[in-house]
Amino acid sequence: MDYRLSSAAGRLMGQPMFKLLARIKEMEREGKNIIHFEIGDPDFDTPENIKMAAFRSIENGRTHYTDSMGVYEFREAICNNTLKTRGFMPDIKQVVVMPSANSAIFMTVSCLVNPDDDVVITDPCFPTYTSVLNYCGINAIKIPLREENGFRLDVDELEKAITPKTRLIIVNSPNNPTGSVIYPEELKRLFYVAEKYNVFLVSDEVYSLMIYNDIPFYSPSILDQCKERVIVIDGFSKTHAMTGWRLGMVIGPSDFTEKIGLTIQTIVSCVPPFIQDAGIEALTGSREAIYDMMNIYKERRDVLVSGLNNLPGISCKIPDGAFYCFANITKTEMDSRAFADFALSAGVGILPGTDFGECGEGFIRLCYANSKENIIEGLNRINLALSK
Repeated sequence: MDYRLSSAAGRLMGQPMFKLLARIKEMEREGKNIIHFEIGDPDFDTPENIKMAAFRSIENGRTHYTDSMGVYEFREAICNNTLKTRGFMPDIKQVVVMPSANSAIFMTVSCLVNPDDDVVITDPCFPTYTSVLNYCGINAIKIPLREENGFRLDVDELEKAITPKTRLIIVNSPNNPTGSVIYPEELKRLFYVAEKYNVFLVSDEVYSLMIYNDIPFYSPSILDQCKERVIVIDGFSKTHAMTGWRLGMVIGPSDFTEKIGLTIQTIVSCVPPFIQDAGIEALTGSREAIYDMMNIYKERRDVLVSGLNNLPGISCKIPDGAFYCFANITKTEMDSRAFADFALSAGVGILPGTDFGECGEGFIRLCYANSKENIIEGLNRINLALSK
């Protein structure tokens, strides 16, 4: 590493999906046509009512500093929405508006965990978890998610991995990259494990509206109402097609959220009020466009899974949530990285499973936030390349 930079800077990993996206954008500038399965960015536009709320807010002069914890009315809307979706009403002091759910992960870890402590995560997992832990000098204790178990978390295995240095457990359901969902009874058991060992439990619920197959959404936050150890991270990027708005939230114990607010003050001052006004509309206005998107995602999922299972050497289980497929490519006799490079040469952008952890070897992740026509075209391109 360059001697001018910090040792922490040398540990930065970033996000592999953005690295591949930058590479693909360069290829597209050179005239190449690429089907995008690599990044979890909805191809839908942000719903009209949400955009109009932001326009009105800007016209009304809502373009200045605001409370670092968040606009009071937006935090009230989050509290009311939490009662509807998770079954309890948090105190407004427990709620912080975040400049994205992604930033919430970093701020949460930095406020809860010391260097050389342990944090339990899954493998595979969302790459920001490992990137943040690595940057902060924190030990990642990884619990494998296995295909034969539907990529769901084994709570008994997790409990055995807890050490005296464990400060935090992070779970993500529905899961990125596998699309798996942790069932309510498993999440209840996980809460009691966290309680038994006196550790925090972060529940990353950014895909909470994206659950299929009649599986109910359940948040472990109901068990302590985020007053002691459960911390909920949520956002608007995926479910409301608002990736560019960078808007999220944290609900947690008030002594913790106070420190998160100070972190926001230190780094970004506040989330722009006109963006928060759009968030109010997202929570209180019509959700018809949201439900329409979810129905279309399910149709796309079925097309992609069926197509993958018809490709030579590839198999894929039907995911229960989010908008990702985690397909097994071991019978192609290529490793994950080689297959991703092979697909890109055929004009299809996908991510190797190893971008999400060592247990992702033998798998690829495909995002179906794309039209059915493009999904079919992408499958055809891979099929043609495999048949050569």
